[in-house]
Amino acid sequence: MTEKTIKILTYNIHKGFSVGNRRFILHDIKAALRKIDADIVFLQEIQGEHLIKQKKVENWPDDNQFEFLADQIWQHHAYGKNAIYKQGHHGNAILSKYPFIEWENINVSPIRSASRSLLHGTIQLPDSSQKIHVICVHLGLFDVEREKQLSVLSQRINSHVPRNEPLIIAGDFNDWMGRAEKHLNMDLGVFEVFKSTTGHHARSFPSWMPALTMDRIYCRGLEPIQCQRLHKAPWRKLSDHTPLLASFSIK
Repeated sequence: MTEKTIKILTYNIHKGFSVGNRRFILHDIKAALRKIDADIVFLQEIQGEHLIKQKKVENWPDDNQFEFLADQIWQHHAYGKNAIYKQGHHGNAILSKYPFIEWENINVSPIRSASRSLLHGTIQLPDSSQKIHVICVHLGLFDVEREKQLSVLSQRINSHVPRNEPLIIAGDFNDWMGRAEKHLNMDLGVFEVFKSTTGHHARSFPSWMPALTMDRIYCRGLEPIQCQRLHKAPWRKLSDHTPLLASFSIK
């Protein structure tokens, strides 16, 4: 039986702006992502369209943000439009070097202007019959809201992800109190990768002095090799979140 290594990154990019929206830094994010060269990238708060910013912001890309970031590296991508407003929309995206078999965006936003979703894709690994389920999440700020969203996540996985197929759930959980664990560990049998390798969740927010454990990577059916928080230059001067980078062994 052969083994394959897969590298994934999750990142809330704050719509391509630095902390406090002082600078448009999407080009810097693109350069940083290309150096990491992950196989699959989970992105939250990615701007699909903004009619005012694309006219006023210098260096605003001609393509939407996920196509701009994907460029020639990640030729396959999925985008979930969740927050829709007069000027445009934003949501979550998954960029992949490997083709999607299918994908679907499940909107769990309690209000129209909140970007909360479960973007579920199924990816075919190359030279293999193996497929892997990837779910990019951005959950709500309040406990009651997250409880409902985690319930939807559990239902989705139980109905659409067979136990014998690898699964990665990554994104911004907004769960700094760690209350999502009971749903994810007990109901779904997934485990958090950074915690399993270091003994604690990664402090990922705010990027200039990480204190809250907002961003997570959970998995099932995969063997984690390592997981790290990217909190040094250039990352601490980009978004208000720091990314998490993990690698896995797949048999």
